[in-house]
Amino acid sequence: MTPFEIVQLVLRVLLAVVFIGMGANHFRPKLARGMAAMIPPGLRWSGPLRPLNLVYFTGVCEIAGGVGLLVPWTAFAAGIALVLFLIAVFPANHFASEHPERFGAAAIPFWPRYIAQLVLIAMILVAVV
Repeated sequence: MTPFEIVQLVLRVLLAVVFIGMGANHFRPKLARGMAAMIPPGLRWSGPLRPLNLVYFTGVCEIAGGVGLLVPWTAFAAGIALVLFLIAVFPANHFASEHPERFGAAAIPFWPRYIAQLVLIAMILVAVV
């Protein structure tokens, strides 16, 4: 293995741990309700796409993406899927950042959250490309 391949492997393992852990949190009832509340009003639907179901779905996506990073033949696809996932969930993070009185610690201010998301996306891309 080259030094770059070692860096990629270490990044994939670290990112997998992060995404699997974050995904598992989507199934903790209190946290799941808080995440459901973060979904902006314009993106709230009823029925199968109600906010709590979307939280569960995103939890499954994070866990699957994390596991996918660990499997060599799925790592690239998992990485791209996680990048798209991070872009897709950003509106909820932005909504939370606008309402710190409602979301407390989950309401990370917009610019730090935005920069952190970009860094995470860059780390994923380095890990899988």
